[in-house]
Amino acid sequence: MVFDVTHSGATPGGQGHASGGQPEFIEPLARAGVAAGVDGIFLETHDNPPAALPTAPIALPLSQLAGLLARLKELSSVVRRWEKKS
Repeated sequence: MVFDVTHSGATPGGQGHASGGQPEFIEPLARAGVAAGVDGIFLETHDNPPAALPTAPIALPLSQLAGLLARLKELSSVVRRWEKKS
């Protein structure tokens, strides 16, 4: 199962004239998905999110991607160890 993290934080029509988003929830949602055992994470990323049309409101800054993936990989390792013990 693949979890679409950034679109889970999207707010359709949230800007009145266009969709908005809550990028501050990207990491907590991704961690929750990994903790629940998803097999993959889908997320929008861009080196300059405000210029990432049409995903600007939900794009993770590219500079934050490596750190996020490292934390998710570490969490995934813990979850998978727990699954093996069950």
